[in-house]
Formats: sequence, C-alpha cells, structure tokens
Amino acid sequence: MKPWMIYGANGYTGRLIAEAAAAAGLRPLLAGRNRETVGPLAQRLGLEKRIFPLLGQRSIATSLEGVGLLLNCAGPFSATAAPLLEACLADGTHYLDISGEIDSFAHCHAQHERAQEVGIVVLPGVGFDVVPSNCVALMLKHALPRADELILAIEGGGGMSPGTARTSLEGARSGGRARVRGQLQRVPLAWKTRSFTRASQTRQAVTIPWGDLHTAWVSTGIANIETYMVLPPRAIATLKRMRWLRPLLGFKPVTRYLLARIERGVPGPDAEARARSRSHVWGEARSADGRVARVELDAPNGYALTVAAALAIVQRMLLQPPAPGYWTPAQWLGAEFVLSLPGVHRVETQTSMT
Repeated sequence: MKPWMIYGANGYTGRLIAEAAAAAGLRPLLAGRNRETVGPLAQRLGLEKRIFPLLGQRSIATSLEGVGLLLNCAGPFSATAAPLLEACLADGTHYLDISGEIDSFAHCHAQHERAQEVGIVVLPGVGFDVVPSNCVALMLKHALPRADELILAIEGGGGMSPGTARTSLEGARSGGRARVRGQLQRVPLAWKTRSFTRASQTRQAVTIPWGDLHTAWVSTGIANIETYMVLPPRAIATLKRMRWLRPLLGFKPVTRYLLARIERGVPGPDAEARARSRSHVWGEARSADGRVARVELDAPNGYALTVAAALAIVQRMLLQPPAPGYWTPAQWLGAEFVLSLPGVHRVETQTSMT
C-alpha cells in the first residue's frame, strides 16, 4: 500500500491530525513548506517528512511521487487546492482536503471527468467544513425529497485557528454568497440574520459564504440555499459595517497588516478550550407545498470533529475508496456518516406543515 501524506502538517489543524494519526498507529508522511516547523514535528512523532513549497507543477508532482493519498490541510485553499490537485491528477494520487471555501469546492468539482480518466478520487471538505452540514443537508433531502429551499447554520465555539481567521478575512474581501434558483449569487456581507434555538436559548446568526453553498447543492440538488453562522450581536454588527470597508481589503498593505495581526493574535484554541466547547448544526428544508423538515445536531468542538472526520475518511479511503471522480462526504458515505463520529448525536428531527 502506498503511503499517504498530510500537507500543511505544521499548521494548527494539520498538527492536530498528525498527532492523532500517530497516536492511532497510522504513518502519514508529514509535509509542508517550512522545514523549521515540519521537521521537529516529524521527529517528535517518529514520522517521515517532505519539505516543498507550492512552486511549479513539475516540482510539486515530483514531491508527491509514491504517495497514494494526499490530505491537504494548508489554507487558504484558494491558494493551495488547485496546484496540489493538479499534481495529484498528474501523479494518480487521491486528493482530500479540509476546505470550507466555495470556490475551492467548485474548482475541485470541475475536475470530475479528469479525475475519472486518471482513476483518482477528489474529496474536499473532510472536516468540520463540511462533513456535519453536508450530512444534515442529505438527511433533509431524504426527509423532504421535493424540497426547494435549504437553510444550514453552524455554531463553532472555542475560538478560531490562524488558518480559519485568514480564510475568514479572504471571505470578507469577496462579500457574501447565496444559491438562488440553482445559481451562486453575490449578496452583501451579513445579508440576512435569523435566530436558532439551542437548549431553549436563542442564538443569533448571520449569512456567511459557507462551502455548503456548493457541496449541499451537489449532494441534494436543492436550488435555493442559505448558510448561516451563529455569532455574538457585536460581531454581526461588525460584519455589516464591513460592507463599507470591503474596498480597503483589496489594498495589499491593509491585507498584510491584518494578516500580521492574525499571526500574532490568533493562536487557536488549546486542548482545554477544545474539550470544554461544542459545536452545533441546524438544518431546515422547505417545499412549495408548505412542508418543512428540520434536523439538529450536537457535536464536539469543530477542530476535534475535523480530526475525527478526516482520519475516519482517510482510513476508509485506504481500505476501499469509491469510484474515481469528485465526491462530497455525504454523497459517498451517506447522510448518517456524521453520527458514527465520536460525540456526535442528533438532537431533533421534525417534518411538519407550515
């Protein structure tokens, strides 16, 4: 069996996955561009390493020689997914990542026929972005097959990693998104707000450009999709104000300043914070005849769930991958897959008339 690789193993989430893989007796190659951080991690875990930047397709493909499966944990995926996937297509290497970025999913999906031709699986989004929400979307499709509207909402908890913060900054530069009548459309930041209930308490949420605007559509075919994140009221107000500041985010000095602030001030939640916080996913589907279906999940902290989901999917891929081509997690593993992960349970399922 060919070895598998974690690229971006020196990042916050990549390191968590590498540590959990080693503890489970798995032997991934650890890779990244930074020798000073990848090297000590590989030595501590007793794993082999490869150091390479994403510069030049031939160089990247050479660095993937002999690798059967790549798990890309290096964000932002707008910068890393395309070159790594291109190298995987050249080398016949299965491609997985933990992206939550809409355009990255769309790019991966567009390579479906090429992946079929060379015999590889392309399966982005194997973490909290977007395994639980993708499974919820398919649960709702099964409950309400004629649904034409889908709403998905997430609540993280525990704080963000530097990579997530960088991706959020990039998302703010692009503005909001929604799927309307089957098409992705640009909408303002914080386009809509609504409330969700968790443990009898109301949570305020705001629309965000979440990856399920692509993956849920692929998995369900539902034409109208909105994605929300639960945030404190002050954070929602800040997002609304950023509508007027978006042009500034296009200036490189402003972006460099904000990225530097992220690197200094966003270390990511520690083990204690991850252990005491949990995540939540809500889903609601509606059909033209007035029927409504709802599903609610409670789950571990988003980073803990990413580790569990990514490793479970990698292990299944190593044993028996699906047919070559592009897949979403729920497409391949089914709507109930998320319930097989440690600490995940379904709080509620409802189907009713409005």
